[in-house]
Formats: sequence, C-alpha cells, structure tokens
Amino acid sequence: MEVSKLGSTLVLTGRFDGRSSGMVREALYHHIDETTDDVVVDVSEVESIDSTALKLLAAASHYLERGGRHLVLRGCTPALRRVLAFTRLRRLFQLEKEPAAV
Repeated sequence: MEVSKLGSTLVLTGRFDGRSSGMVREALYHHIDETTDDVVVDVSEVESIDSTALKLLAAASHYLERGGRHLVLRGCTPALRRVLAFTRLRRLFQLEKEPAAV
C-alpha cells in the first residue's frame, strides 16, 4: 500500500487490508486534522479491500460526520461500489466515479 497526497486529496494505491490499515489510519487522521472541509480519498488505484479497511473508512466517516463533514471516496470502481452496497456501508460515504487528476 502506498499513501500519497495530490493537492488536498489523499491517494491510496495497492492492497488496502489489515496489514496496511495502520499506515492508512495514521495518514487519514493526520489529513483529517489538517483540513476543515470534507475529506477526499482517491481509491481508484486500490487493488483490493478487506473488512478491516472498510471498518477504518466507516470509523473515519462517523468521526467526520460528528463535525459536519463527509468522507468522499473518489474513483470508486464498480467492484468497490458493489462491496459497499453489499455491506450496507454505501450510505456512509459520498462516492465519486472520477479519479483524481494526475
């Protein structure tokens, strides 16, 4: 898993699973603390995602909503959209189809 920033967007690349969740959690919450707007995470290059990663995103979404902000998942693939629908987590996020411009 690689975590980088493109402007105000946090970009995730690779396998998002239990092994990478600690690194992503640290970067995501640091990013949340840096901004006062909605938090955008580009997931267009995420190869796979597991339940640990989904829990992390859900927790971050709840944290942001308490402050009146949202977690935006940008570049969601059809597979990720199906996972979010199947797990009923879709309602927690704002989804955008287009990935961040490189």
